[in-house]
Amino acid sequence: MAPEQAAPLLCAGVTVYSPLNHFGYNQSGLRGGILGLGGVGHMGVKIAKAMGHHVTVISSSDKKRQEALDHLGADDYLVSSDNEKMQEAADSLDYIIDTVPVNHPLEPYLSLLKVDGKLILMGVINTPLQFVSPMVMLGRKSITGSFIGSMKETEEVLHFCNEKGVTSQIEMVKMDYINTAMERLEKNDVRYRFVVDVAGSKLDQ
Repeated sequence: MAPEQAAPLLCAGVTVYSPLNHFGYNQSGLRGGILGLGGVGHMGVKIAKAMGHHVTVISSSDKKRQEALDHLGADDYLVSSDNEKMQEAADSLDYIIDTVPVNHPLEPYLSLLKVDGKLILMGVINTPLQFVSPMVMLGRKSITGSFIGSMKETEEVLHFCNEKGVTSQIEMVKMDYINTAMERLEKNDVRYRFVVDVAGSKLDQ
């Protein structure tokens, strides 16, 4: 595996691999949801697909549909504001990996889970999240969280992705581009990870 491909796996890759492995969602035939299609979400789609899951991307708009289905290999795409489609998808997912880093309602996504399904929070949100308790009581659903992963899981995800041919979508940049890259990050203008080419940069300037 090329170093530039390994780099995103040390953060985004292990972040999604860890809960799938820990909660036993590492066998084929499961149906999973990826909420939010950014750096972590795009790895979630790829790793879950490599595990043999049917993967649905859930987003607030339709603008990433083609990217999710045609380029990342997702099986389905849901727009969270489309109430009819959300109702049709109710009780269909074994788990949802929620990568959204801003406050958002949880009820619409809890309704998508099967009995014993899990909503796995990964976005760092510093304000309280609210939900109505029957949404988890009916169906024994769980809200849990996960943050990055262990050294062992990091080694595992590197081996897993190498074996399965899973790659990250990256943009290589030189050191003199870092300030511009940071500005683009603030605008969410990257698909999906910047990797800094230190070896190829001119550090004496």
